[in-house]
Amino acid sequence: MKKDITRRDFIKGSMAAGVAIAGGGFVSGCSSYESRGLTTAVLGKTGVRIPRVALGLGSRWCAIADEDKALDILSYALDKGLYYWDTAASYENKEKGVISEERIGKILKERRKEVFISTKVRERDPDKAMKQIEQSLKRLQTDQLDLLKVHNIRSEDLDNIKGAGKVIEIVHRMKEEGLTRFIGFSGHSEAKALTHMAENFDFDTMLMALNHYNAKNGWKREEMAIPAASAKGMGVMLMKVIRPVENDNSLDPVDMIRYALSIEGVSGAVIGTDSKEVIDKNVALLKNFKPMSNDERDGLTARLTPFFQHQGTPWMDPNYCDGNWV
Repeated sequence: MKKDITRRDFIKGSMAAGVAIAGGGFVSGCSSYESRGLTTAVLGKTGVRIPRVALGLGSRWCAIADEDKALDILSYALDKGLYYWDTAASYENKEKGVISEERIGKILKERRKEVFISTKVRERDPDKAMKQIEQSLKRLQTDQLDLLKVHNIRSEDLDNIKGAGKVIEIVHRMKEEGLTRFIGFSGHSEAKALTHMAENFDFDTMLMALNHYNAKNGWKREEMAIPAASAKGMGVMLMKVIRPVENDNSLDPVDMIRYALSIEGVSGAVIGTDSKEVIDKNVALLKNFKPMSNDERDGLTARLTPFFQHQGTPWMDPNYCDGNWV
């Protein structure tokens, strides 16, 4: 690292940030999650039972200009049993002046033990990564994360994140020191990069974009990355599950989520949330969840194939990364 930050220094700084936090203190072993009748699954070797739909608090949620409305949605979701919340240090809407972690912190400071909170570190430079993690703790108003992920793994940056003092070592250190209970990684595109991470490092979870498309480009994430992660006992979460609906409104979001949750080895799906209506639909789905049959899945795949044969949307681009929306 450009500047050697010892474990003690990092913890001292992080704990100092948490002194004024209401209800502060580590949450390991004393969480009080309530699924309220929703279908759940164990998130791999974490041993934590989660609702099979996680609250995605990225672009859709950051687009809500009214903060009171946004916070009300969080409280409503929690009261309905959706206690797995997914965010990232880079999730913000610059135009509206919204930073996802800061908003979430306003609920966490009062209800920390009820929420399984997951965030992501996007920086690759070690010093910047350390600062970003500490910033996340401050924004979220907590002394401890439940899950810390390395954001948007790609093949070209593997050499920049592994090795002494680099990002992979940093997140493992955060787990050792109790600043996060579990660690993982996320990826939007390359099956090889995700598979490499699963096979070669000791992570607890993997979050990856659903792979309906571009098999010809080697993006066989369902075929490669999920089995690799499952073989290591990792919890697998999916994202971008309902994005095709934005381009084809004849598709039913419920079908898209059921498809995702019917893939072998998948613990759950992160679904972007911007209203109580979305929450109600996901709650209804999980209270009456039925996996898709193979015939149903094959039919949906065939229906999606023409759309996914092109690179028509930003999130299908190999260089896409969530965060910092304008």
